[in-house]
Amino acid sequence: MRITPSVLQFLGILFLNVLITTQALRHYKFVVRDAPFTKLCSAKNILTVNGEFPGPTLYVTKGESIIVDVYNRANYNITIHWHGVNQPRYPWSDGPEFITQCAIQPGGLFSQKVIFSEEEGTLWWHAHSDWSRATVHGAIVIKPKPGHTYPFPKPDREVPMILGEWWKQDVVKVFDDLVSTGADAAISDSYTINGQPGDLHPCSANETFKLNVEHGKTYLLRMINAAMQDLLFFAIAKHQLTVVGSDGSYVKPFKVDYITISPGQTMDVLLEANQPLDQYYMAAKAYSSAFNVRFDNTTTTAILQYKKGNYIIPSSISTPHMPSLPSFNDTNSSVNIITQMRSLADEAHPVDVPLNITTNLFYTVSVNSLPCPNGTICKGPRGNNRFAASMNNVSFQLPQNNNINILQAYYNNISGVFSENFPDVPPLLFDFTASNLSTFLRTPSVDTEVKVLEYGSTVELVLQGTNLLAGTEHPMHLHGHSFYVVGWGFGNYNKDKDPFNYNLVDPPYQNTVAVPKNGWVAIRFQTKNPGVWFMHCHLERHVSWGMAMTFIVKNGNNPGQQMLPPPPDMPRCN
Repeated sequence: MRITPSVLQFLGILFLNVLITTQALRHYKFVVRDAPFTKLCSAKNILTVNGEFPGPTLYVTKGESIIVDVYNRANYNITIHWHGVNQPRYPWSDGPEFITQCAIQPGGLFSQKVIFSEEEGTLWWHAHSDWSRATVHGAIVIKPKPGHTYPFPKPDREVPMILGEWWKQDVVKVFDDLVSTGADAAISDSYTINGQPGDLHPCSANETFKLNVEHGKTYLLRMINAAMQDLLFFAIAKHQLTVVGSDGSYVKPFKVDYITISPGQTMDVLLEANQPLDQYYMAAKAYSSAFNVRFDNTTTTAILQYKKGNYIIPSSISTPHMPSLPSFNDTNSSVNIITQMRSLADEAHPVDVPLNITTNLFYTVSVNSLPCPNGTICKGPRGNNRFAASMNNVSFQLPQNNNINILQAYYNNISGVFSENFPDVPPLLFDFTASNLSTFLRTPSVDTEVKVLEYGSTVELVLQGTNLLAGTEHPMHLHGHSFYVVGWGFGNYNKDKDPFNYNLVDPPYQNTVAVPKNGWVAIRFQTKNPGVWFMHCHLERHVSWGMAMTFIVKNGNNPGQQMLPPPPDMPRCN
């Protein structure tokens, strides 16, 4: 090929545009390192980003791309996931270990490009390797594009509110014990609000998170459930909350006395400071309906305190007013949000619900058990067994070759890492929510299975909970795609009746949805994002036991429908 002056000019302009685009991206610096923290009268080192717990908040604009330079200065491998960020055509920075990347090893650096597209509102980031996300997490605030505003009156102040979970012992040991014994995980010692257990706990009064408000003003609380094991009820004494968004998408406003928020889920709620000048508890506690399953039954608190000028109004009673929260096993109360949530669906925020479905999928989500390996002793359910979990009776297993991940194997056509046999329906149909199900149903297969989808497919996926071993809720999170929650219900899904009750007009647009106890949800999405995308329960012990699977969305025909190439600094595997 003859290089003409015009070709050289074109190449020069192209290089300049790439250079300018690269330089224009804002950079954030994440240094993963141990830091000492003292809570509940005991001290320990925890894994942090920049020495903070919770970690730093990222502030971005809708449609922006950023670079987060992740330096691993800890003694453990780490990956970071940008929860709810779809990362169009760029799964390389998505983060789940052995799914889309190998871990950033101690001493390593990975400059992760985070591509925001349709998301607006509140999302979050967290570690996605082992159980590191217990302390490695933080908020993402996505503001409207310049010239655009919120679809509600501008609040006087915005406050990230991260609900978390704290163990006195090292979380690494909690995870290691779970894996080595086959038993359930040790329960946490407290929940937290913005990193603090609250003054109902010992040695915690001075550090309790306090929100100062002025009468007549409105506050946008950006709620995130970063807890590891449980859905949480949250309320503020004597104040209603107005839900205006969830999972990076706006909803039609509705008022509630409390919210139920799943691990992985975010909500934008407006708080009107309209009560008498006083002090009021903000409180959260677990919703845990599984029979005979231990859970952390403590309550975490923060304090809403009115101020007048610079003067903080003291409490009119001995302690702040306490909100009334539902009982820990109140299943009917747990669905107060999903029953009311509707997408905004206006001209500025349209919906695009798939109506002509090309791919119908039906996945069960179950807690199971597996026999203990020969020669070992396990502490799982009903004798020498270990806990397991599954989707469509397949307990997901990470690739057994630690030198490769699924995305790398798919992109480079390397065989033997995964199989493409994940079933579209359960291998055995039965009364999924019946009592006293046969014990032979509890044993899943164990494999690294994926489901391959054509680009542009319109998918309906019904997620069906089962009563195997323990019927409970399952907050299911899909990477790389948001989805419309078009239906839900208790009991077994009925394909002949339930679709008639679908909301196909303004269903909520989510990335995480809780399958109700012994119930089902139906979601719809279109596969416009080529790549490898993980789907899993966001209860950490369940995903550790195997309640997960992986979608591969194939490239489309046009260049704009195809995966972008990998960055040069992808972390190397061992």
